Amino acid sequence: MDSINKEQQEKNHEDLYGSEAAKKIKELGEKAKNCFFCTNIGSGHQFTTRPMSFQKIDDQGICWFLSAADSHKNKEIQHDPAVQLLFHGSTHSDFVSIYGTATISRDKEKIKELWEPLLKTWFTEGIDDPRITVIKVTPKDGYYWDTKHGEVIAFAKMIAGAIAGKTMDDSIEGKLKV
Repeated sequence: MDSINKEQQEKNHEDLYGSEAAKKIKELGEKAKNCFFCTNIGSGHQFTTRPMSFQKIDDQGICWFLSAADSHKNKEIQHDPAVQLLFHGSTHSDFVSIYGTATISRDKEKIKELWEPLLKTWFTEGIDDPRITVIKVTPKDGYYWDTKHGEVIAFAKMIAGAIAGKTMDDSIEGKLKV
């Protein structure tokens, strides 16, 4: 039996490098608005995962978070800076997995740049809370799954393919190397 990829009439795989990879990370990450932030990934034990909202994804694909200095996450990053970020933007598309290196700082200018009033929920002393740290995740590589033409066209192609009895998937996927 042939795989779905062999039945696919359209190109459904494209690896992205450098600025194109960073652009895809930013595009899909911003659709998701948050991610699963995984630490302890190289420990040989079950990795630790928690949902987190990022504050920004810049044009280089770097993901910026604010976190408490005394959090488990920060302690885990200090022990092992390798992290995995898992983004899920919508039901049928906008998925991206990023492997990268996390660094922690107390850069006051970056904290001011990333600050939002809702963050006072976790940092009760506001923008000057002494517990605030900045986590910068620099991507090394990853993988994405998306649609080529958006969800409406992807859904229409799925319906047409089901009626016609042939693969008309609108998906595209590939490696990301920043």
